[in-house]
Amino acid sequence: MAKLYFRYGAMNSGKSTALLQAAHNYEERDHEILLAKPGVDTKAGRKILSRLGVDREVDFVIGADDGVLDLFCAMRHKRQAETGKGVSCLLIDEAQFLTPAQVDDLLRIAVVEDVPVLCYGIRTDFLTAAFPGSQRLLEIAHSLEELKTICRCGRKAVFNARLVDGVPVFTGEQVAIDGVEVSYESRCAACYLEASGGALGAR
Repeated sequence: MAKLYFRYGAMNSGKSTALLQAAHNYEERDHEILLAKPGVDTKAGRKILSRLGVDREVDFVIGADDGVLDLFCAMRHKRQAETGKGVSCLLIDEAQFLTPAQVDDLLRIAVVEDVPVLCYGIRTDFLTAAFPGSQRLLEIAHSLEELKTICRCGRKAVFNARLVDGVPVFTGEQVAIDGVEVSYESRCAACYLEASGGALGAR
């Protein structure tokens, strides 16, 4: 039976790079794969973009109300008609933006359709609260793997700080995609608490 995998880490832990490397590994061995991402992640359009500068277009984008199982089955049928080969793996970037129901569909793809699903994303937002998609993955994924990165101080980073004009902020909507004024930085617990005045969550 195939499995549902969740590989998570703080910002800049190499999640998209790891996904693209996994995709390359499958294709190097002549396997067909499908890549997808949630539509709310608009910073790179239809592409998965690694901070190392590597990018690749996804096969389909998942809308907020889309059934992922239906999308996958349609794309798998199309790919098999084009290549004559089945799909060996589904890879999802920015999986934290999925809904719990969509994550449940990913489990069905792995278990019922017998296709491994590799999800990459961050666990918590800038207020240390779990994203709904990540929470559901932590609850039902067969395999959990943390991708590690470091804080500016050199310790292991576990949180994501949101910066506006370079200054950490602790209020705002959960989703705010990278822009001119908004950026993110991975922080260890000590540096996060120092910046937040000891608070965890909205002030």
